[in-house]
Amino acid sequence: MGAWLVTIAQLPIEDPAACMRVLRTLESLGAAVMREGAYLLPDTPANRQALDALADYMAKSAGAAHVLRVASATAAQQQSFERLFDRSARYAELVKTVESLRVGFGQTDPGAISRVLQKQRREFEAIAALDFFPGAARSRAERALAEAERAVKQLLFASQSQAMAAGEKLLGRAWVTRKPLWADRLACAWLIRRFVDPEAMLGWLEKGEQAPARALSFAYDGAHFAASASRVAYEEMLAKIKLATNPALARIGGIVHFLEMGGNAVPEAAGVQTLLQGAVRRSPTVEELVGEAEKTFDLLYEAYYEPARK
Repeated sequence: MGAWLVTIAQLPIEDPAACMRVLRTLESLGAAVMREGAYLLPDTPANRQALDALADYMAKSAGAAHVLRVASATAAQQQSFERLFDRSARYAELVKTVESLRVGFGQTDPGAISRVLQKQRREFEAIAALDFFPGAARSRAERALAEAERAVKQLLFASQSQAMAAGEKLLGRAWVTRKPLWADRLACAWLIRRFVDPEAMLGWLEKGEQAPARALSFAYDGAHFAASASRVAYEEMLAKIKLATNPALARIGGIVHFLEMGGNAVPEAAGVQTLLQGAVRRSPTVEELVGEAEKTFDLLYEAYYEPARK
């Protein structure tokens, strides 16, 4: 029979903050509530270590906890315990959310759908981390998420970038992209102003609005500089204007790629995401948002450029 850890807890009710911390810790571990003050978890080294640490904390916070190692007495009891950890409802809710996004395929900006799917991917990983007895529900959720991600990827890269005439000049041109602005579009705007044309005029198109004549477009489907199946628009722009050999710009491309398309994690990406999200919330105008984003990318470039130069 399976081995289990039963935590008998006397919560530190005289200290509400400590009590809340204990309950949140048990919740984060995925503990099942057997009855008031009794919590169940599968017996694993990680769970034993976490519960022992929690018991020590409770002893110092006017509470107490005893962690007992027990075994299921019968097969029926084993099944009863396992049902306490059934994550099917959470997986079903995730599948419902993912499938509802299909309504927007072809109607909503694929980039926006992709960002929602990235959030659902993180939710799936959080559920799976506490799914001690995975079954068909987990497989269905993983399959629905993967199918939606493939479909959105096809939408994102359904058409190629517009061809540019040989020798076409980049200076003195208007540059446009679509709203809303996020990592790829903001990074492209920064790249244009810092490395292509400091006097470039940038414009922001509403959904469905056509780019003005002779304007260079970037970071949306069908633009002169659009994302491809393997690279975000920023990376495509680096390649086309021959800046991909700049190691600092390439490292920034890795961050933008991860924020827009996922893939291999980049350590700095979480911090950049937080800064850009803060800029989006704070900035009342697009111009102010772009200015805030430029500060972030300037700092990144300076940090990356100096080590590369040495």
